[in-house]
Amino acid sequence: MRKDSRISRVLHILVHMDANDGSMTSAHIAQMLSTNPVVVRRIMGGLRDAGYVRTIKGRGGGWVLACPLSSITLLDIYNIFNETSLFTIGLTDEHSDCFIEGNINKELGNIMNDASDLMLGRFGEVTLDRLSRR
Repeated sequence: MRKDSRISRVLHILVHMDANDGSMTSAHIAQMLSTNPVVVRRIMGGLRDAGYVRTIKGRGGGWVLACPLSSITLLDIYNIFNETSLFTIGLTDEHSDCFIEGNINKELGNIMNDASDLMLGRFGEVTLDRLSRR
């Protein structure tokens, strides 16, 4: 099953931007991530819309941080990709009249909700400046 690595990639970009003096172009970031600049611009557009980065126009321009990493949490970044599921486990609904399936779905759903709440709570506690510490 394919994993969604967007959050990890965004974190990578932001921490590098913080360590970099000046702006970073989409081409530079794309090369760093082994992807296409169009993909980078799409990602960065979401970060710009959320207020975490901004662009500098003209010669020497590119993307720069709009706020310190200490003011951004993992939860903030997760929320940009709010369609991203934390888990790839799915519940079945093929036999909706089966009480066993209903019990299984209820228990698995409760466990996944509890795990999700715990994980998102932890995401809210971690600021991105923590990721750049050696």
